[in-house]
Amino acid sequence: MASTKTIVVKIGTSSLTDERGVIFDSAVTDTCAQVALLRADGHRVLVVTSGAVSVGVAALGLAVRPTDMPTLQALSAVGQSRLMRVYDDVLASLGLIGAQVLLTPYDFFMRQQYLHARQTLSRLLDLGCVPVINENDAIADDEIRFGDNDRIAALVSHLVNADVLVLLTDTPGLFTADPRVDPSARLIEEVTADDPMLSVRASASGSARGSGGMASKLAAARIASWSGVQAVIAPAARPGVVVDAVAGVPGVGTIFRPHDRRLPARKLWIAFASSIEGTIVVDDGARRALVERGTSLLPAGVRAARGEFDEGDTVDIEGLNGLVFARGLAAIGAQDLRDVMGRRSADLPNGSTTEAVHRDDLVVLPG
Repeated sequence: MASTKTIVVKIGTSSLTDERGVIFDSAVTDTCAQVALLRADGHRVLVVTSGAVSVGVAALGLAVRPTDMPTLQALSAVGQSRLMRVYDDVLASLGLIGAQVLLTPYDFFMRQQYLHARQTLSRLLDLGCVPVINENDAIADDEIRFGDNDRIAALVSHLVNADVLVLLTDTPGLFTADPRVDPSARLIEEVTADDPMLSVRASASGSARGSGGMASKLAAARIASWSGVQAVIAPAARPGVVVDAVAGVPGVGTIFRPHDRRLPARKLWIAFASSIEGTIVVDDGARRALVERGTSLLPAGVRAARGEFDEGDTVDIEGLNGLVFARGLAAIGAQDLRDVMGRRSADLPNGSTTEAVHRDDLVVLPG
């Protein structure tokens, strides 16, 4: 038997439901059957599923999907139980036990919740369960929510130290151009760890029923790569797609190789899982010091502080060219930073914080 792997499989709304929101039982059955095959080989598998809102639309017989947040939250509550019932029934028919896990951004933003979620998922896997994960849309804060499950799937992959993340979609993978408008577009079968994979332009829009799109999958692939996880964007309709993606079969989709320079858990959490509360703009000298020497950010190199962030909040760090190149935890609040920015450490008032962001709390973003 091959060595045991931990695998995260994400399937989206457009692959799970029809245009009315009715669940494709065959899609759930096929996905779960592949999960069972992987489990039979000794692997640990988690499923990240979308579709609750669409299923709620169908359950209530609505002709049009609403757009206001209170109704969408209510629909997700209606649909989630029905979606999970299908997963439970199919998994049970295969001799497996499903376990519903609903996550919110707070489970990744707040360190204690992050550790809590990891402990729960790890224990479920130890007990032989198949965690079936979705965003907790019924209570998610309109201002603080992911809105698509690609990023959640990537963060869960990091959370459980997964080996492979399979992002199932309704296209064969990443193309050199949009194949719907460019007949010469070709499938990119592999993206190596050092490729600037998120500089590739891709459509940010998902289907009318879903909320993702290729851009969100590229973002998820980036998170996975810098977590040391191999990501695969592959077509949900391909027979045996999950098993083939885990095996690395050529042509299964687009494979994103894991980076060999993995970000530590804390810095990955800062880079990808924390809520951004503001932006610090730095001069070219400070930018070079952060990128080339891994120093702390000092007030002397700060040119502007946007937003009303507090000490301990996550902030983007932007160069004079307008590009965000780093992220970190602020060691000083926005207003206090504005009072001392541009001043050398020796010129700061007694008792002032000498760092805007400490190097231990700062990560230069990959790519």
